Amino acid sequence: MYIVLGITAIIFFIVIRLLVIFKDKIKFYTIGSDEGFLFSEINMLWRLAKETNLEDPLALYVSMPTVSMAIAKLLYEARRDGTENAPRTQNFLSHLYNFRTKISLAHDNKKGLESTRYLNNGQRLRIVLRGQGVFASQIVNNGRDITIKTPTQNNVIKIAGSDWVGKMVIVYLWRKGDAHYVFDSKVTSAGIFNSQPVISLAQTTKLLRTQKRKSVRATCELPAELFFLQPGEVDYNSVETDGGYKCILEDISEDGALIRVGGKGANNVRIKLQFMIGDTLVMMFGIVRAVEYNKEIHQSRLHFECMHLEKDMKNAILSFVYNVLPQNERDELEAIAGTEEDEGPDSALEVAKQMDFASALPVTETTADLTSEATLEEL
Repeated sequence: MYIVLGITAIIFFIVIRLLVIFKDKIKFYTIGSDEGFLFSEINMLWRLAKETNLEDPLALYVSMPTVSMAIAKLLYEARRDGTENAPRTQNFLSHLYNFRTKISLAHDNKKGLESTRYLNNGQRLRIVLRGQGVFASQIVNNGRDITIKTPTQNNVIKIAGSDWVGKMVIVYLWRKGDAHYVFDSKVTSAGIFNSQPVISLAQTTKLLRTQKRKSVRATCELPAELFFLQPGEVDYNSVETDGGYKCILEDISEDGALIRVGGKGANNVRIKLQFMIGDTLVMMFGIVRAVEYNKEIHQSRLHFECMHLEKDMKNAILSFVYNVLPQNERDELEAIAGTEEDEGPDSALEVAKQMDFASALPVTETTADLTSEATLEEL
């Protein structure tokens, strides 16, 4: 009885010891199996990880740059040792190249980025640090962590690497041929990589894939006048002096507005909005795309899409929108504008980014009574 218990205890101890010793390899094989890789492929990848002393073997399952880096390292060592043309080396390389192609095709067929491990070296980033603004950076090495250049503002390092450590940051990027992404991360360390100051970000699978933002809306309460456009050609330079309906703009962007007006509105009606932003007269021409009617107070909210807006008026709106946004939303806007710079110069927000916002336009508030003048009965 005691002998059996003793043997059982010894076996249990040996099993636990083996699990501790081989836990990394067991995890590697388990994840590989869960990811659908063949056992022979898992063996090949484990061999690659060991022969190249890869810091994080699991990255081989998800990161094309890691696979490529490991192959390059293997080739370098084979050439140094004179074994590059050996049958064993060439056979191994052939399998690795086939596997890299398989990962590439599988990744291309997926809808978007699933892990920051897929990010390539050289990827440009916009880093938002709450209370400090937006910084620019670039990935220099993607391994266990994401190593990036110490972030800068206007090409100047304003916060030392050591002061970043432990901070939570928001990272924005545009991935060529794909989409915009944003993710949260923690700065894990700071140091030197290839003779340049760097910080490291923790890897994550929690990325948000977003479409390019056409415009940013700001909540407001601007008094305006609404005019119906008659069929035929529109005079975009004509300033109206009477005959308009009093209304309030509840939010605004260069692409449209949310209009509160007395009466019952209707869809697909062509209208003109006329209002002041600071000293600038703004005239927006477009169409009502949707209507929310409140029967109890006999008012409508019109979702207005702008179809024509002169450049100087657009700039006035962009400046207004930027300045009424809370600081965290300003940082987000600036970061997105930065990623759109990486994509190309066609961003609608580029004008706003380049303007001098120190001379912010005043935000106009009003408590105008919409029922004090003529209202819309039926558009």
